[in-house]
Amino acid sequence: MVNVKSENVREKKHPLIHLLSGGAAGFVESSLCHPLDTVKTRMQLRRHKSVIQAIRARSSLQEPAMTRSFSSLSELKLSTNYSPTSVGATRIDTSVSTTTLGPVKTAQRIIQREGFFSLYKGLTAVYTGIIPKMAIRFLSFEEYRETLQKFKGTPQRGCSTFDSSVTFAAGLASGLTEAVLVVTPAEVCKIRMQSQFHSLMDPSQLARRKYKNVAQTAFTIVKEEGFGALYKGLVPTMMRQGCNQAVNFTTYNIMKRELLEIQNTTALSPHQSLMLGGISGGVGPMVNNPLDVVKTRLQKQVIKPGKKVKYTGIFQSIRLIAKEEGYLALWKGITPRLMRIMPGQAITFMIYEAVSSSLKGNAYFV
Repeated sequence: MVNVKSENVREKKHPLIHLLSGGAAGFVESSLCHPLDTVKTRMQLRRHKSVIQAIRARSSLQEPAMTRSFSSLSELKLSTNYSPTSVGATRIDTSVSTTTLGPVKTAQRIIQREGFFSLYKGLTAVYTGIIPKMAIRFLSFEEYRETLQKFKGTPQRGCSTFDSSVTFAAGLASGLTEAVLVVTPAEVCKIRMQSQFHSLMDPSQLARRKYKNVAQTAFTIVKEEGFGALYKGLVPTMMRQGCNQAVNFTTYNIMKRELLEIQNTTALSPHQSLMLGGISGGVGPMVNNPLDVVKTRLQKQVIKPGKKVKYTGIFQSIRLIAKEEGYLALWKGITPRLMRIMPGQAITFMIYEAVSSSLKGNAYFV
């Protein structure tokens, strides 16, 4: 009979195992799931009720008749020579929509207007940050968990010896750490690239696009807006990452511990890691989606000297979005986010466990 408590005496993994296992997991996960992240970003950036105010604000200085109030966009269309892309001589951002599009329709719209590979906008930014992010996530989680458990007086190693409260705190700390060191600047670049409305099928539009790759995007942002612009949305990103990793690691490790005890074994099979990773990945987004919407809006904004920005902080952004677009707008993108994160976490934990197990037996890492 196999004793699951034998895990208590295993040695701590070599740091390179976390680097290689986490990097491999992140690369596979982002390659497969990135289109869903692009769809989620576009859904979160689409505005509804605020379109009327935007049209009035952009056109009133050119057409005095436009200053009177309209009760609906349909009345606006009937009362003026309105076109969806311009009012007077002012171009309206076609990302502003008055209809609700689901993830499938949003994806179809992106493909139709901008080409299939537009679903992969911002992927270079993800690749650039994915290896250090995953390395920091898993390595810092293990280090935080070891340290916190020692303070509780039980320094033994092995997942079965750790309290759930310790796992939660370690996950929270690892999420905050990765948000500061990697996630925030990488996501600012990614969102700028994803939010560009240009067609990859039109060479002229492709040549005129502002953000071309992650390095050029980061350089442009720093040049135009300062280095601090790479850390737009830092606080909501930290809160989102901390919440996600606290919930993910705690849920995964509780389910893993219970399943190992039921099976009376010391390791999960790949399909079990896949299943548990998917379940744990779905819990966090259901709670913190408003933070993700706010983070996306903050990171999309371009800072111009002397110009006041629309979104200034977490609570101001939440109030403004709820006022202009309704409370449900804070849950925009939840469907593609769940579609993105649940399989993503499933793939991440499966690949991490598989690569980690294979490397652990290598003499180099002993």
